[in-house]
Amino acid sequence: QVQLVESGGGLVQPGGSLRLSCAASGRFFSINDMAWYRQAPGKQRELVAAITGLRGVTSYADSVKGRFTISRDNAKNMVYLQMNSLKPEDTAVYYCNKGGAIHLIPYWGQGTQVTVSS
Repeated sequence: QVQLVESGGGLVQPGGSLRLSCAASGRFFSINDMAWYRQAPGKQRELVAAITGLRGVTSYADSVKGRFTISRDNAKNMVYLQMNSLKPEDTAVYYCNKGGAIHLIPYWGQGTQVTVSS
C-alpha cells in the first residue's frame, strides 16, 4: 500500500552530519504520523523519531534528542531526518515508515545504511 524509499546514508566520522530522505507514496499514503526507525547489527529495530498530526508535532528517542531533527514536506510527500553530532552508536540501517507498534508494521523498505566511524 505504501511505498517507502530511503536515501542519504553513508559513511561519516564521529561528530559529522547526514540528512536522510524518505520518499513515500501509495494509494493509502498520508504524510501524517511518520517516523524514522533504525536497526543496528545484532539489535532489534527501534523508534528514532516521529512527526505526528496536522501540526507536525515531533518526538525523539532519548538517545538522539538534541542531535536529530525529523521534518516533512507535505507537498512533496517527503520525510527527512537531519542527523548532527553523529556517534558510533548511531550506526544502523535507518528506515522510514508510519508511526506505530513496530511488530505490527507489515512492510519495510530497503532502508539506508548509516555508518559512523573514524
